[in-house]
Amino acid sequence: MARVLITGMSGVGKSTLLAELHRRGHLTVDTDYDGWVLPSGVWDPARIATLLRQHAHVIVSGTVANQIDFYDRFDHVVLLSAPWETLLERVTSRSNNPYGRTQAQRDEIRFYLTMVEPLLRRSATLELDGTSPIKGLADRVESLTV
Repeated sequence: MARVLITGMSGVGKSTLLAELHRRGHLTVDTDYDGWVLPSGVWDPARIATLLRQHAHVIVSGTVANQIDFYDRFDHVVLLSAPWETLLERVTSRSNNPYGRTQAQRDEIRFYLTMVEPLLRRSATLELDGTSPIKGLADRVESLTV
């Protein structure tokens, strides 16, 4: 059993990977939904702390500025990465999340890819290629939870 954080840029496939892990029976939390992120754009510290305290096995996904404050409570921090062209194609064609449709949002994602992803890479315990088949990615994350 383990607590796993899946992080990475918008469009990399975090939600898709989380959905596959949920389908396989894991407790999952996509922090992009259901009020986990405060209006300021950071995780609700009390809510995240409670989640991690109450569950020895949970797979969380998200990318926010204060996630580093919780790294010591995760057994694994998995960076899902993909090239800019892949992210751009995904954010402009997805139907489950409107973020990335405007030029300003796409510019923001590109900035984060350049400036933030390297910081995430330094803190990650594992990096996975977000262009890989989802079942293989889920297998790899699932192997961290046993």
